[in-house]
Amino acid sequence: MNGVRRREVAKRIFAYEFNRSTHKIQPEEDKAPVYVLTPLGMRCNRVFIVGALLDKDEIKPDSGIWRIRVADPTGTFIGYVGRFQPDALESLMEIEPPEFVAIVGKVRVFERDERIFVSVRPEYISVVDSEVRDYWVYETALKTIERIKKMEAKEDEDCKLAWQIYNPNLNEYRQVVKQALTTLKEEFELLEEVKEEEIEELKTKKEESDELRELEEEFEFEEEEWDLSDLLGE
Repeated sequence: MNGVRRREVAKRIFAYEFNRSTHKIQPEEDKAPVYVLTPLGMRCNRVFIVGALLDKDEIKPDSGIWRIRVADPTGTFIGYVGRFQPDALESLMEIEPPEFVAIVGKVRVFERDERIFVSVRPEYISVVDSEVRDYWVYETALKTIERIKKMEAKEDEDCKLAWQIYNPNLNEYRQVVKQALTTLKEEFELLEEVKEEEIEELKTKKEESDELRELEEEFEFEEEEWDLSDLLGE
């Protein structure tokens, strides 16, 4: 359909890189989407993030605007939800932190007191489980590594601009990816330990249950040996 603008693809990005993205790309066309250029040379208008919803606070009583904080293994996203995002607001009101959530939202950059802040304006929010969060971390790590390699090649125009504006330390971002994946590994190992403990606990309960059955059998035997009718008033 002519004249209909396609919605921008939501990009995966860790909080660490997102919070350092301060450069806006403003197209000359009217009503054209505004992009944010990240330190690793990715321009984005919308993002897809998954993390732990830490809290939600109404910024002023009866304002209808809520500030949220969502954490991934590398940092925390700040978001604002209001009446102009009815789907997201309705979902948010039904969620009690802490909870894993998936969010698709617009990127917003604003300046205050000579400082630049970046935030997310959620369009959709939904509760997810830890497996979805883990897969998002893995996929986002892969995307981040791809961007690091493109920055090393310096062939992309956006990468060249990112070098000029941010001059990022690529090893720093490699460590961020490593940190995120290490967190997954540690959580997985902890989960395995918990599973092993649960298995041991089940074994213990089974052994206790077996012992109890043995005691019950002994008690039944004793009851046959001893006539309890007098004691029971029969």
